[in-house]
Amino acid sequence: MDPIVAGASVIAAALAVGLAAIGPGIGQGNAAGQAVEGIARQPEAEGKIRGTLLLSLAFMEALTIYGLVVALVLLFANPFA
Repeated sequence: MDPIVAGASVIAAALAVGLAAIGPGIGQGNAAGQAVEGIARQPEAEGKIRGTLLLSLAFMEALTIYGLVVALVLLFANPFA
């Protein structure tokens, strides 16, 4: 493999993981904060809020995993080689 392509693939993989973690990280923090605030305002709705929070956190985490998959493809099954 050409060293320039290999180096660019490593940089692209690092960017893919880094950028894929920023958005969901911010979103998870906001969602958890709003859920705590909602539970504090209406303690009787805790079960519904918690269920919705866990489902949304799972969807956000899936976005990070997609970035990891892209990075692994760039590192080990490089389509540009």
